[in-house]
Amino acid sequence: MTNRVHRPREDAEFDFILGMSAVPVLAYFTGTWPKAIEPCRVMDLVVGGIADDYTGRLTTVRADITRCPAATERYGITGAPSYVLLKEGQMVAHGTGPVTTTEARKLLDDHL
Repeated sequence: MTNRVHRPREDAEFDFILGMSAVPVLAYFTGTWPKAIEPCRVMDLVVGGIADDYTGRLTTVRADITRCPAATERYGITGAPSYVLLKEGQMVAHGTGPVTTTEARKLLDDHL
């Protein structure tokens, strides 16, 4: 995963990153239970590539559900991996499950 993907350790850090971003934010939520590990690894690769390709146009955040429970609840996250796209602080897209790079690019291109 690229170093362009922020990895907050708690809700306060997650909120700080969102508050400092002048561009839309793609936040994806991961889990550490056995059935979530492999799909989350897939998302790590997809989002890492997206972070590199959309540098300056998008902030990417990887949030662990157990470390950021308030953010998880705020965005209605019920499984991992899940993602939300925030534009000017408002959720404009969301989904659950791993997505391909092509699907992620389409989502971003439709909303950025």
